[in-house]
Amino acid sequence: MCGRFTNEMTWAEIHALYSIHDAPPPSSNMQPRFNIAPTQTVQFAHLDKAGNLELNQGRWWLVPFFAKELPKAAMFNARIETIDTSGAFREGFKSRRCLIPADGYFEWTTSEVDGKKDPWLLQMPGGAGFSFAGIWAHNDNLGVTSCTIITAPAVPEIEHIHTRMPVILSPETYGAWLDTGIQGSDAKALLLGSQIDSQLEFHRVSREVNSSRYEGTDTKKPLINSL
Repeated sequence: MCGRFTNEMTWAEIHALYSIHDAPPPSSNMQPRFNIAPTQTVQFAHLDKAGNLELNQGRWWLVPFFAKELPKAAMFNARIETIDTSGAFREGFKSRRCLIPADGYFEWTTSEVDGKKDPWLLQMPGGAGFSFAGIWAHNDNLGVTSCTIITAPAVPEIEHIHTRMPVILSPETYGAWLDTGIQGSDAKALLLGSQIDSQLEFHRVSREVNSSRYEGTDTKKPLINSL
């Protein structure tokens, strides 16, 4: 699953992640985000109508193009098993794929000591930036652009923390994922065959992260003797 994530990358780092060389980064930098929660605004990359990579932003909680009101059901994640059949997600999977930049995400386990939730931070080695595979939508009626992260069964390396994982794609396959000429089972195979979640490193962090309102800069700090 993915219920919260972090993104402290600068515009220059995001441009480097997506090999954007023909446009300079904006003069003002992105604000670091330490505890991004569903329904908040996030950045995402997708192809424009001319086939060029474009950076956009939208609500992390998909609002399908046909919705007449903001969805009450959880739509911040989309399961790979049903992404091509679910009415809310199949159009995005077919024609509006995206990459959502991050540099870490949180999952939770239940403490055997007090029964409370213990948060874990999962990151690439060195805290390198990466991209979740996602889909996006624009709803003209509500004037909302939005996106969602695709999840899959967890790889063995992290399944003791959670049985599901957000699909993190290898940079070499960004172009293929955004290419909507790849459809159906081939697109699903691309998601599973190109994910790099097995490279993730993880450690316990403070329970203050459990609150979606917590914006402390220490969200990534490891707890001592947490393993």
